[in-house]
Amino acid sequence: MSEAAAIKDEVTPGQMRDKAGKYLTFSLAGEDYGIAILKVKEIIGMLPITPVPQAPDFLKGVINLRGRVIPVTDLRLKFGMEPLDYNERTCIIVVEISGKETNVLMGVVVDSVSEVLNIKAEDIQDTPEFGTQVNTEYIQGIAKMDGGVKILLDIDKVLSIEEITDLSSTF
Repeated sequence: MSEAAAIKDEVTPGQMRDKAGKYLTFSLAGEDYGIAILKVKEIIGMLPITPVPQAPDFLKGVINLRGRVIPVTDLRLKFGMEPLDYNERTCIIVVEISGKETNVLMGVVVDSVSEVLNIKAEDIQDTPEFGTQVNTEYIQGIAKMDGGVKILLDIDKVLSIEEITDLSSTF
């Protein structure tokens, strides 16, 4: 085992405690995900999304939320999943993305929102290694719950700092 791999495997109880807390859980392509509740500003039903020319495919466009223009990303497309027609369960989670110098409100489209769960440190495992071809930087950990797993996202890393800066400067 390499030294870097050994260091990665040494997760201190404090690090797991930092990941413990309340998470808003949601579904994408039949899999369960979670975002730390402190990053969630609100959950809204689908609104008309105005497309932005020459934007990446995953950026669906912008919405007008009570007079504020907010970019909207489809997480299915961001994660390379098959697109899905939106239905009555599809919704937008408005999250606050933390950048180096500023915070940006961003809407993320998900298949459906499930519930808010209090996830204990002992139920969270570090992200497994998938090799160098799979980027797992945006996965904060994997929660073992009720015989299944929930992928806990670090929403600040789902979009890179460059993407956040580029998107926020557009609006």
